[in-house]
Amino acid sequence: MFELSQETAEDWWEVEALYDLCFAPGREALSSYRLRDDVPCVSDLSFVVRDPSGIVAGAIRYWPVRVGGQPALLLGPVAVHPTHQGEGVGGSLIRHSLDAAKHLGWTRVMLVGDAPYYGRYGFKRLEGVEMPPPTNRDRVLGISLADDGWDGVRGAVTKFDVPAVSPDL
Repeated sequence: MFELSQETAEDWWEVEALYDLCFAPGREALSSYRLRDDVPCVSDLSFVVRDPSGIVAGAIRYWPVRVGGQPALLLGPVAVHPTHQGEGVGGSLIRHSLDAAKHLGWTRVMLVGDAPYYGRYGFKRLEGVEMPPPTNRDRVLGISLADDGWDGVRGAVTKFDVPAVSPDL
């Protein structure tokens, strides 16, 4: 049986190793990492799934960003160990973390990813949201956690300079 829990400081190295395995060590060269530099992830929304042996089978993190000056969450990375892909681990992490984000009062989440995969969870292409280059605009996706979460929110995605635990900061 899999066990989902909040990521702890003790999980950090194992989660980083999973991300390196799934995305390669060069992953930090991606434009989304410029938005994460020197900004702590939202710890209340960072989760791990451990397999029956206690090994990290999947992990997800979120980062606070601003879109046109408005607070938003940047989902990612989310990764599932190759030996557990296709077992629902990624979906569980995404659904659980989106529910937690909504409960914490966040109204919008974005990511850079594959529309066919993330569309299953309600993500749609965001118009007028500009990620740092080089980013394929077709891969900039978002989901509203409130009825009007993305209404009127447009512009550049920038770093959230204040460590965030809730959208009110």
